[in-house]
Amino acid sequence: MQITSKFTIAVHIITAIEYFGESETVTSNFLAGSVGANPVIVRGVMSSLKEAGIIMISQGKSGITLAKDLSDITFYDVYRAVDPIDEEGLFHFHENPNMNCPVGRNIHLAMDDKLREIQTGMEDQMKKITMADVAAEIHKAVK
Repeated sequence: MQITSKFTIAVHIITAIEYFGESETVTSNFLAGSVGANPVIVRGVMSSLKEAGIIMISQGKSGITLAKDLSDITFYDVYRAVDPIDEEGLFHFHENPNMNCPVGRNIHLAMDDKLREIQTGMEDQMKKITMADVAAEIHKAVK
């Protein structure tokens, strides 16, 4: 399974809000121009970020702002906000393994724990990376 582009769009949005927030009124159209995506897509991602308490959206002079410090926003927080997974997890298992086949009958037994371990490992790594890390790289590259 692939994490959707909503994740990278959300990271871009958060980083742009931080980068331009002091000098520009950040709007969804401004962010869409930075991301290079349709404003409707950007607004959908922004809605998820707002619902997760990561950004604040207000009309007028203040525009879109961060609701949290960048060091308090992890990749995992962003991932959960925009690419929520269901109880099944990241990996969607094929629907009908043949129970009359020894492999089909036992494939879940052989794989379920391993797939859960992979997902947990990925999520644990995501919890270690903050939006402050990304913003620092942007500021370093711009200088």
